[in-house]
Amino acid sequence: MSGKTLRVLVVDDSAVFRQIISDIINAEPDMKVVGTAADGIQALEVLDRLFPDVITLDVQMPRMDGLATLDAILAKRAVPVIMVSSLTKLGANITFDALDRGALDYVAKPSYGADAHAGLREELLRKVRAVAGLNVRRILEIRAERKRRRAERPAEPPPKTFSEADTALLADKCIALGISTGGPPALTVLFEQLRPPMPPIVVVQHMPPNFTKPLAWRLDSISALSISEAEGGEVLKPNHVLIAPGGKHLKLLRAGNSARTALDDGPPVSGHKPSVDVLMTSAAAIFGPRCLGVIMTGMGRDGADGCRAIRQAGGYVLGQDEATSDVYGMNKVAFVEGNVDRQFALPNGAAVITQYVRAWMQQAAVARC
Repeated sequence: MSGKTLRVLVVDDSAVFRQIISDIINAEPDMKVVGTAADGIQALEVLDRLFPDVITLDVQMPRMDGLATLDAILAKRAVPVIMVSSLTKLGANITFDALDRGALDYVAKPSYGADAHAGLREELLRKVRAVAGLNVRRILEIRAERKRRRAERPAEPPPKTFSEADTALLADKCIALGISTGGPPALTVLFEQLRPPMPPIVVVQHMPPNFTKPLAWRLDSISALSISEAEGGEVLKPNHVLIAPGGKHLKLLRAGNSARTALDDGPPVSGHKPSVDVLMTSAAAIFGPRCLGVIMTGMGRDGADGCRAIRQAGGYVLGQDEATSDVYGMNKVAFVEGNVDRQFALPNGAAVITQYVRAWMQQAAVARC
């Protein structure tokens, strides 16, 4: 989109937030608001006349809610849509549904105040510029294929049954996973398919506070693994997944032959908080060759240094490939810099991880003989 003024349509039932978002956009020389709408019906009325490059879309609106509006917009035009969500459990769950349906990203509505608006400005501008250059039609095809595959699976999630004999072989190992834009739908695919036995898994998904706990609940409901938001102080356990809370770094500290979690309120690292680099670097220091890194879809380069740390410590790194990534960014940087040992297509991700874990278990079983 270089050299072109980005045309943005702002859809929000709050006149205050329509103005806030419009002021942020119009203050930039490379973008402008070409129209606003107070609800989905108004948005559809002006869509074909205004030809926006990006739409910001409120999650909760009267007359026609955000999900119905999103479906109607994408049925007419493959235009990048960024959801604007309240920081509530309901807002988070609707946002996850929107991402499944084809929204490319989201920003959280801040509380009132200059500092909060400054945070919104930085995030909104970064994401508008990023999604404006994406091939929306390709991403919609990827997500439609994911839905088709999911519909073919049993409706009920598998039981969370763990073998103590198997998990004993994996207690001193760790999988550290980093993901960003396009993450919730991709994590759904991955954790629907992963089965015990698995070593402890720790995840950084770039998200604001109040979103990671509903994400963990959502993933736990469809997975054979136990998935929760990290609270700090947990000892890592096989077949359990801990997701870094939004707004906090997740670090690992040594605890016997395993590790425990620690939350850090320090400044952003690699532009993010939580940061994939922070998690992976701490995991590499503790687990060394017993650490598997997984870097997936997302904008930017967070995780590239962490992947390097894992490989330098003797660990192994898997990276999601370009063809199945909503945004081939973080995983591309890690791959181009030589810090990915093997790439995988998302539908095969669980099988590739399982293959590596089984090799670990075979080695551990031999060593005990």
